[in-house]
Amino acid sequence: MNKIKVLGIAVAAITATTVITACKDKRSTGWEYAPNMYEHIAYDPDQPNPNFKDGLTAQKPPAGTIPVGFTTFDYPNNLDGYNKAGAEVTSPLPQTPENLAEGKVLFESFCSPCHGMNGQGDGLVVKHGFPPPPSYSTGQSSRGGAMKDLTDGKIYHTITYGVNAMGSYASQLEPEERWKVIMYVHHLQKQ
Repeated sequence: MNKIKVLGIAVAAITATTVITACKDKRSTGWEYAPNMYEHIAYDPDQPNPNFKDGLTAQKPPAGTIPVGFTTFDYPNNLDGYNKAGAEVTSPLPQTPENLAEGKVLFESFCSPCHGMNGQGDGLVVKHGFPPPPSYSTGQSSRGGAMKDLTDGKIYHTITYGVNAMGSYASQLEPEERWKVIMYVHHLQKQ
């Protein structure tokens, strides 16, 4: 066979293949290597699911179950719970420079917008018209007593549940992080 003829047949075959594949569905990405990655068989949480009596995919956990790694805080969100936590709860973390430094970083990230960098109640939100929280060193707690006398348990209760304009930080700070913040708050109470 002539080289030109072979080359012409190859070019014609490539051109025909290109034209045929170009006429396919434009939305197609071609062959799928692992189709189960694109078309999964699992139900999405918001989809109806015929496998359950109520037809919901996202089921509530059984009553009384606790998520793995969850730390319970068995003091109610009221004044009695606050006072009881203040009398009974103490920090399980050792007083180390590392924990204090981490507490400072967490305080500056989560608490300083309201409480200020030094805990004086002069944070950025106060400058925008929100009421100032009391100073840790000179202020009075809305629940009674001086802010400088707040115990580990009272501060932990407040971080967990919130009080007045301060909302709960339980979803932002894990229990160990709360204890580190409390360690740093005690440092600010002495200033």
